[in-house]
Amino acid sequence: MLPYTQHGMERSKQRGIPPLVIDWLIEYGRVIRHKGADVYSFDHGSRRRLRGDIGSLAYKRLSDFFNAYVVLSDDGRVVTTGWRLKRLKT
Repeated sequence: MLPYTQHGMERSKQRGIPPLVIDWLIEYGRVIRHKGADVYSFDHGSRRRLRGDIGSLAYKRLSDFFNAYVVLSDDGRVVTTGWRLKRLKT
């Protein structure tokens, strides 16, 4: 499990984003650099790779989490998590 800041742990719980999804975001997600941190989110390519690895049934059941994002600090700690409401700007 990744290390979390206190804020990151609280936001993850408040927003209902489970640790498994956070791990998948970091493993499969697209990363962009934004305001001094790395932001991971699922794009079409990362969703396709994830589906190939976990299978169609699990993919369909977890599709509600595909608009989640996670922010990691330079030291690798989860700073915050959230839900994308619009496109992330690069």
